[in-house]
Amino acid sequence: VQLVESGGGLVQAGGSLRLSCAASGSTFSIKYMGWYRQAPGKQRELVAAITSGGGTTNYADSVKGRFTISRDNAKNTMYLQMNSLKPEDTAVYYCNAHSLLGMVYWGKGTLVTVSS
Repeated sequence: VQLVESGGGLVQAGGSLRLSCAASGSTFSIKYMGWYRQAPGKQRELVAAITSGGGTTNYADSVKGRFTISRDNAKNTMYLQMNSLKPEDTAVYYCNAHSLLGMVYWGKGTLVTVSS
């Protein structure tokens, strides 16, 4: 499974961005996917996750009510709609996928910078 993120960039506080993660390869094996982020000097943290059918989602407390994760299985693409962005949301955002056999895949990341 290969994962490619896009949609990062520079935005002012209070603005919005939508990240995309395009999956290719053995996408049928994906059990669930998620978005992680890593800010400078901090550990990588889970932002949001979604099951293969899209029926179950979960979010970090810090983004609840502001971010929405979704996926379009027909397009093999996962999204992260980010609204009301804050400077503390600045980070490299990574796409993640877990397969039915326990394999874990990562994208290379996309940088989100929120200016105050």
